[in-house]
Amino acid sequence: MNERSVFHLIADLTHKERVACILIGGFAINHYKVTRQTADVDFLITPEDFDKIIARLEKAGYQKNLAQDTFVQLKSNRLSLLDIDFMFVDRETFAQIRNEGQPISIAGQKFVVPSLNHLIALKLHSIKYNPKIRLSKDFPDIINLIRINKLDFKDKKFKELCLKYGTEEIYQRIGETLK
Repeated sequence: MNERSVFHLIADLTHKERVACILIGGFAINHYKVTRQTADVDFLITPEDFDKIIARLEKAGYQKNLAQDTFVQLKSNRLSLLDIDFMFVDRETFAQIRNEGQPISIAGQKFVVPSLNHLIALKLHSIKYNPKIRLSKDFPDIINLIRINKLDFKDKKFKELCLKYGTEEIYQRIGETLK
């Protein structure tokens, strides 16, 4: 990893601007013992905090590639910096995920990843609201997280999680896949 990686940049920006973000996506998946390649870095952030750092990200060489109400994809014009995706949540949701999160160190920088249940909930939510695009990527992550971390998908609380953030169909598919 380069001396000044995207992780250094985000750690510096969040510290200077007094904002917080949570590391999600492939790097969070890897934290929970699931090996998955990723071509970008994904963060959870509030829209207000994102607004505080976007100008500095653009100054560092990032440009908005895709922007939606709940998501922004930034592409870097520097080969040394991975692209970044930011997923937006409200302050209450962010605080809950952060408070239950796990500390992680990447490139000597400290971040928080969601708890295993919150990470799975984020994956379920993505599938529920964008199944055509997210099912092929997020469903295998969920299955691998369950298997490797020895979660009981039949557990009442796990089923409730699936039904709250996903659908009955997704839960049934999990069960069929794990038979």
